[in-house]
Amino acid sequence: MDLEVIEDPRAAAATLDPMRRRLLAGLGEPACASMLAARLEIPRQKITYHLNQMAELGLLAQVELRHKGIMTERLLQATAASYVISPESLASLTPAPEDLRNEFSATWLLALAARTIREVGALLIGARRARKGFGTFAIDADIVFASARERAEFSAELGLAVARLATKYHVNTNSTTGRAHRLVVALHPTLKEGTP
Repeated sequence: MDLEVIEDPRAAAATLDPMRRRLLAGLGEPACASMLAARLEIPRQKITYHLNQMAELGLLAQVELRHKGIMTERLLQATAASYVISPESLASLTPAPEDLRNEFSATWLLALAARTIREVGALLIGARRARKGFGTFAIDADIVFASARERAEFSAELGLAVARLATKYHVNTNSTTGRAHRLVVALHPTLKEGTP
């Protein structure tokens, strides 16, 4: 998969561990413990321990078994090219956007982003299990504002435009047809080059 969403706190912790992160990065292509040991200059036994733990957490998948005399080598590969840790893995520590509502607050923006990752991550996991898709839409644009005043005017116009569209297409909540969708629009400064 291109991307996997991690909800399990143990799997999240594993991806944050420096050694396991190196192993995941080295397993974009199938490899066994001895291959990784030679490449990373780490004892095979240590690598085997970490690989077993990560396979148990679902971060690695066995792609092949090779028999060499009395030995059997497992070729493992990372289950995804990249990973996103869902705020679900933090459970009760996840921010509640409804408690932080403030259109001009960076804290509220982060709470909304965390909720988006949690909800879309759960939808993606469920859709993959059911072997179905679901509709999403995203826009990503960079805008250079000449002044803070222009940014404020843009924000006000965007808010009105979104409110008009939402009112136009929103179905009465008492209706038995239709499916609820969440729309989040965010605006924040871009990071300067070289910013970690």
